[in-house]
Amino acid sequence: MDAQNYAELNEHLEAIAKILYSEADPPTGIFFIKTQTGTTAGKSRTITSILGQIPMTTGQAKKLKLKKGSPWSPYLEKCCLLVSANESYQRASEDIETLTGIKISHSTLQRIVRRQEWEEITLKEPIREISLDGGMVRLRTPLGLLCECREYKAVNIQSQIKVAFFKDNEGLLSWINDQLLGEKLACLGDGHEGVWNIFATVGTAEQREEILDWYHLMENLHKVSGTQAQLTQVQHYLWQGQLANAIRYLGQHRCRGSNGLIQYLRKHQSRIINYQAKQATGGSVGSGAIESLVKQIGLRVKLPGAQWSRKNVPCILQHRCAYLNGAFAA
Repeated sequence: MDAQNYAELNEHLEAIAKILYSEADPPTGIFFIKTQTGTTAGKSRTITSILGQIPMTTGQAKKLKLKKGSPWSPYLEKCCLLVSANESYQRASEDIETLTGIKISHSTLQRIVRRQEWEEITLKEPIREISLDGGMVRLRTPLGLLCECREYKAVNIQSQIKVAFFKDNEGLLSWINDQLLGEKLACLGDGHEGVWNIFATVGTAEQREEILDWYHLMENLHKVSGTQAQLTQVQHYLWQGQLANAIRYLGQHRCRGSNGLIQYLRKHQSRIINYQAKQATGGSVGSGAIESLVKQIGLRVKLPGAQWSRKNVPCILQHRCAYLNGAFAA
């Protein structure tokens, strides 16, 4: 394009921009809202967007599928949910102002999260693998009293879908059992009795394959004070699911701590599988995915100094899990 044509094109574009600008009242996109919705019906309202304040009518808001009564544009609200899922409301308020120029207070961000209607996750494919573990959240207490820490349960489905429930094992079980479960369902967990009590009511006994986390099993093995050769031999037996051989070997060598490990192995004998064969078929032998999930949830709920009112814990868990599930990515 030569210089003359380039100059003429710029001149025409500037003229078009002036016309569009003059049609907008105020000049923040009203022209485009009118053409997109094809209506000006309804009462006037104002929406805050990343472009600033945008007046529109209730008819236009309905056409654009804005939330009834919400003062925020869907995109700005999505930005608020995304940023505050990763950091404190105070820091999120500062970052949103830096990124968009829009100032939204930390208390307003908290209200946006609290009133969010989280879409219930329904899986389209049968669940073939599920891991479960607990995490801790610090609860707010009256002034002068020590804070309390309480447990929530986190669930990882096929290392993809993450959910968490606070003091609601019944709700957790209801959600899992309402999903489509595979004919065979691998249930992975550590040695905590509460985990296996929950798994005991998931699906049917015929469906479930309860698997004790291999790495947790190894942590218990290394509490035994034996030689490296002895520990390696026991590890070899356990890796191949030869529980009887492992117990017999421990009994013969009577290393310090072996009695405790033998009791542990007998307690979980139905959950100690042939890990080598399981891994060879592509199955998981450890609950690393759920341990990672608990840590990722903790990055939000266990920020330095963070304390939560009991009624707000389920909401922040849903918020964090929605982020981890990619709800704000699209």
